[in-house]
Amino acid sequence: MTVLVGYASVFGSTREIADRLGRRLRGHGHQVVVRRLEEVTDLGGYDAVVAGSAVHQMAWMEPAATFVDEHRDELAELPVWLFSVGMPAALRWPLRGVATLLEKLTLDRTLRDVHARDHRLFSGVYERSMDDTLVGRLVFAVVAGRYGDYRDWEQVDAWADQISAGLPAPRPRRSTRRGTASGGGRGTASGGGTVRSGRTG
Repeated sequence: MTVLVGYASVFGSTREIADRLGRRLRGHGHQVVVRRLEEVTDLGGYDAVVAGSAVHQMAWMEPAATFVDEHRDELAELPVWLFSVGMPAALRWPLRGVATLLEKLTLDRTLRDVHARDHRLFSGVYERSMDDTLVGRLVFAVVAGRYGDYRDWEQVDAWADQISAGLPAPRPRRSTRRGTASGGGRGTASGGGTVRSGRTG
């Protein structure tokens, strides 16, 4: 069972969430490859796909949207999970609840043809340095937005656990020594890394 965890990211926050998902799935014994979606040209070597993107203006980034369009037929034949990384948690109530609902509904309509098993919306990181326009900062101030890292790693881990529960159990790998077998998971793939405090997108 080889799982692709693909992502589209600008500032690194979405990439770090993808890395976290990959490590958690490896911990369950699955072979995982974490890659930028624009680098994925063929899904033939994967048994499942977890794909995510930073959300800009309530839409997936172009590399992620292009990936879905170009691989729609292949994705229809595979178990697929989708995640989006936005900034609803940076807003105060009641705007936070409204923004979360609108963003989720908009993305669900955009991605409905993929027939994913689940689509999860995570909050990311929003820093002052990411918005270099006066208008953008004024709007953020008007809605009482708050800069910071709003990623909920326990929520990310719990979702990875749910994905693992929906995948076939990894097969035990036989030892190279004759007559013995090991119960470990399949090999380790690229894409791991230490979670760092990053920026959204």
